[in-house]
Amino acid sequence: MEANKLPVVGSYDVVVAGAGPAGICAALAASREGVRTALVERYGMVGGNLTTGYVGPIMGGTSAGTMSDEIRRRLHVVPRVVHDFEQAKIELPIMLAESGVDLFLQTVVADVNKKNNELNALVVATPQGLATIEGHCFVDCTGDGTVAYLAGAPFEYGRADKLVQPGSLMFILGGVEPNAIYCQGVNPQVSVPEGDFIQVCYAAAQDGRLPKNVTAVRIFQCASPTERMINATQANITDMLSVRQISQAEHDLRLQIRMIYDFLRKVAPGYQHSFIQGSSSTIGIRESRRIVGEYMLQDEDVEQGKTFADVVVHKVNFLIDIHNPTGGGQAEGVARKVKAYDIPYHCFIPRKIENLLVAGRAISGTHRAHASYRVMNICMPMGQAAGIAAALCVKTGMQPRSLKAAMVQQRLVELGVDLFSDIQYAYPFNPSN
Repeated sequence: MEANKLPVVGSYDVVVAGAGPAGICAALAASREGVRTALVERYGMVGGNLTTGYVGPIMGGTSAGTMSDEIRRRLHVVPRVVHDFEQAKIELPIMLAESGVDLFLQTVVADVNKKNNELNALVVATPQGLATIEGHCFVDCTGDGTVAYLAGAPFEYGRADKLVQPGSLMFILGGVEPNAIYCQGVNPQVSVPEGDFIQVCYAAAQDGRLPKNVTAVRIFQCASPTERMINATQANITDMLSVRQISQAEHDLRLQIRMIYDFLRKVAPGYQHSFIQGSSSTIGIRESRRIVGEYMLQDEDVEQGKTFADVVVHKVNFLIDIHNPTGGGQAEGVARKVKAYDIPYHCFIPRKIENLLVAGRAISGTHRAHASYRVMNICMPMGQAAGIAAALCVKTGMQPRSLKAAMVQQRLVELGVDLFSDIQYAYPFNPSN
């Protein structure tokens, strides 16, 4: 069936694709501005890595007052502790309903309708077949930059050799003794009877007790004292956009879970009676497309703590955390520290395409810069800023490219977001920005 003959299942002011951390915040922010908003999600629940991905703790830092603060309060998040995924599966859709967001679950973005370089609808696959969801402004929070890609926006993939960070399946062990060890993979003080835990993991990867590319088993404390989240599996040299390679990786990572579980039961006191309580529903992808925008965040921006006049996410702070694309450990030997930096509005605007913003890990940045801003606590403020921008575009009739960053900034500050502390430029806003 031709795209223009497909049934229309809804028409909205703002359509957000992807209900992960960025997408939830984009939809909440837009809807709370009084514009009719839809949120499209391919799985049967919202949350992305907050729920289906089993990712925790919620990492990364930004300035105060963002929607991330609100969500972490609603989820009763404790710093450095993995939140309750099951409660998040319940609480996040409640938040969306309270804010009037129309939610489309089990709905996969398959294509876009556009005229020239302007989108008018998403083509989606539903249980009843293909359909369209119309919109005036769109926000791509798919993680893979799917909407922008389908619309024809330019993108980059991986580092210079086109390899990306490995994907992983997170899993939770139950039945762990409350005082059993946990180790985030960077703490050499944690020991087991065999010796330093990090060294034991490395040796086990060499002698076959662990997969050869799993040289670090990161163990995190969960909200329940008898549970631990394990971040260890990894699929190296995998094209994260190839359905065949991802399918194989999903299978291989399940086998890695069993191997890692057996290893922990044998070497880690307190794990002898543990069991695999749950695991992520799908492979967690650290890196795939990075959409090329009006500005690309550079390595030196992150390393030197650059500030921008069009800042929409302030005081971003997380390591340059590049998991080795070809083996175990870190690509650079160790995760590199950064100076708190800004993410500017023009990183969200894809080149060549109108009425579209991108938020989350697919924004415009280099491979190394991306390794810092890709985590959930940074993606949430990105989504909030993009949702505010999309709503302003609807209200003013402007395109994201022509919308003044100062308008987005003013609304964020009115909502309590700190955008200007400890920097040279400051409120009031310059309408020329």
